[in-house]
Amino acid sequence: MGADLVTALIGAVIAGAAGLLLGKLNAFKKKKGRSPLWLGALLFAVVLIGLLYFEERPDETGQTDGGGKPVAGTTISAPYVRAEGEMLVHYINVGQGASQLLVGPTGKTMLIDAGNNDKEEMIVAYLQRAGIKKIDILVGTHPDADHIGGLDAVIDHFDIGQFYMPKVQSNTKTYEDVLLAAKKKGIKVDSAKADVNLKWDSGATARIVAPIGDYSDTNEMSAVIRVAYGETSFLLTGDAESKSETDLVASGTNLKADVLLIGHHGSNSSTSDPFLERVGPKYAVIQSGKNNYGHPTPEILAKLAGKNITVLRNDTSGNIVFVSNGKSLDIKLDPWEYIKGKAK
Repeated sequence: MGADLVTALIGAVIAGAAGLLLGKLNAFKKKKGRSPLWLGALLFAVVLIGLLYFEERPDETGQTDGGGKPVAGTTISAPYVRAEGEMLVHYINVGQGASQLLVGPTGKTMLIDAGNNDKEEMIVAYLQRAGIKKIDILVGTHPDADHIGGLDAVIDHFDIGQFYMPKVQSNTKTYEDVLLAAKKKGIKVDSAKADVNLKWDSGATARIVAPIGDYSDTNEMSAVIRVAYGETSFLLTGDAESKSETDLVASGTNLKADVLLIGHHGSNSSTSDPFLERVGPKYAVIQSGKNNYGHPTPEILAKLAGKNITVLRNDTSGNIVFVSNGKSLDIKLDPWEYIKGKAK
């Protein structure tokens, strides 16, 4: 039974009980001139229960943790306003694609990927809605269209600081459009590779940990970035698959993260057991939409559930925003959508 139906049934029961008791009170008053105290107290208790249930109950995100329990988060109707000293990590709902917006504790911004070509208007609108004026660091994890399709629009509409992409050749128009947009604005494309410390926000650290080697598969060449703020950390993986994951584990680099972006939209080609063990996340975010690939696969979901990792998904919860104060994490869910030139 769906959560909305359960809520409606409970509401109906509470309202019915309150109406019945109110009717009894009125009947006693008409017949005897007054109503018994116990009946008034019972009515008060029913109303109080209703208020507590509907005002204090946590939002149900539609997500489940590793044990199948609903994840409690706060649904927001407007962009979350960052408080001083907070870091935000937005997992933007771009459908079958990926995009993450980071706002550091001092306000510096980083955008990693920008969804597919048909999400150009949407990604620009999302950034504008969030009050973004400049992208201090822009990253295209690898040349696949569902990751870099919107980057040219971002370059056209915003001031860009540094721009990173791995050294991968591609002859697609999407890739060429991104390079042309950068060239028109005189933006240099720096190489995204392992052991690059990004000069981003003074309150946080950001380090590219992969690709470590040269791979024939463009997915394996994905830029993987670890971001840490205080005691909290995030690992953002692009479409990195098992070969890159194996090399990362063997390298001994710090992969520990509270929040892991599941590689390749939840494909079986990523999230290998040794890699997942090394990262040890509390939360896993899956960026996927309607697709014919079976993403995320039942095997990956079962693996995460078996390790009691809380799973959040764009395809069921919309935009997902993690808020870090350097010690703990809070989850905000933003259902905002942009469809056919109109936000809703």
